[in-house]
Amino acid sequence: MRYARVSVGGRAVWGRVGEEDIELLSESPLSATRCQPHVECSPTVIGTVSRATATWLPVVVPPVFYAVGFNYPRHIAHAGAQVPGRPEVGYRANNALTGHLSPIVKPVEVAGRFEAEPELVAVIGRTLRHATHEEARKSVFGWTIGNDISARTWQHEDRTFWRSKNSDTFKPMGPWIETDVDALAQTTTLRVNGEVRAEFPTGDMVFDPYDYIVEITKHITMHPGDVLWMGAESTCQIEPGDTVDVEISGIGVLSNPVHPEGIHA
Repeated sequence: MRYARVSVGGRAVWGRVGEEDIELLSESPLSATRCQPHVECSPTVIGTVSRATATWLPVVVPPVFYAVGFNYPRHIAHAGAQVPGRPEVGYRANNALTGHLSPIVKPVEVAGRFEAEPELVAVIGRTLRHATHEEARKSVFGWTIGNDISARTWQHEDRTFWRSKNSDTFKPMGPWIETDVDALAQTTTLRVNGEVRAEFPTGDMVFDPYDYIVEITKHITMHPGDVLWMGAESTCQIEPGDTVDVEISGIGVLSNPVHPEGIHA
């Protein structure tokens, strides 16, 4: 099943994505994950919109936005970093999220490398603490796609990633959540203006998503709607005028144009 959030009359509405249309739902499908066993509480269909004309939103606004760094061996080797000995996570800001087909905006002040990183994203569907590996597997509601935009000069100038990775529009996520896929058996492809710039096995990670969920829940309670971005093997330079596509086979394609600051979609 594929679920998305779209804007309808200026309001965010969840939908179930079909081949041509999106069935609008009365509530979030994540609400059903909180139902008691054997109790019917699925969202009801309240209308439809065409996929071709839909305004796509980030698939979820997460209570907590977790992000992984240096989780692919080739990325670690290219950066000259050490392979991590245990799974550790960072955080990103919700204001950076934007949806499928919405522009990535390059700020006027950004100089130097402005890069895209294609990432698998796990969407959590259960509340859990002190999770086992099996409980972590069951906690993932579904999978979506992220594009981790980074302003590298800012990243090196600042003590934290506060603007280099968290500026508005720096975290496209979507187009939908796919609930029925073996995400770690797929291929991730990054294209700029239709040209392949990176391609790698999605599951070729140092630590998988469930390792991270186990580690996180030793200390922090995870909740439905939390997201975990899993890092990337490769990055590439992007500039205003480009269109960036991140495809993960079995999930879909997240596409975003790149605009200079001051140009509106």
